[in-house]
Amino acid sequence: MSPIARTVSLCGVFIVLVLGLLLHSKLRTPTLSADQLREQGVFLLPRPRDIAPFSLTDDLGNTFDNKNLKGRWTFVFFGFTHCPDICPVTLSEMAKAYASIEDEKLKQDFQGVLVTVDPERDTQAILNAYVSAFSQDFVGVLGERDPLATFASQVNAAFAKMPAQDQEYTMDHTGNLIIINPMGHYHGFIKLPHNAQTIRMTYQTLAAQF
Repeated sequence: MSPIARTVSLCGVFIVLVLGLLLHSKLRTPTLSADQLREQGVFLLPRPRDIAPFSLTDDLGNTFDNKNLKGRWTFVFFGFTHCPDICPVTLSEMAKAYASIEDEKLKQDFQGVLVTVDPERDTQAILNAYVSAFSQDFVGVLGERDPLATFASQVNAAFAKMPAQDQEYTMDHTGNLIIINPMGHYHGFIKLPHNAQTIRMTYQTLAAQF
């Protein structure tokens, strides 16, 4: 091979490598560093915690227990349908995050859940209509107060009934968005205020690391 032909060949190889790197960079799902996660209000446990057995009901009347938390990344918010602000905003941002996931496999491995802390008013039908308004794929969960409290306490979520002037009562509750990993373990949480980009980037980062 002549020097000129060798040079042309090497240039061709170099161009292919550069194009390959650019394509890989373009296709690679963007993720966040540990520092960036913390800056966005994302806190991951040093060691994910087991969640003791619990049994609740989803908005279609099926049992919702530990088995429903396995195999996917689950983002759980404890709220209620009469909530005037934090709950609808959080569900809306979570729905935007879910809708923005382009990779089909990643999308299938994302589960959005609203656990109602107001079982007195949030019936199965009401919860189903509420959650479905944000995403047909999200799950509403309800149950008696004691089983709800048992589940909530394991992921550092608290709630309490509070008197209100304009209605019979309201519910005070933790605003964290709880993260449960595919093993069904409590993995961490995202603090308020919630936004779609942080939720999506957090999910992509965790899915890439797990």
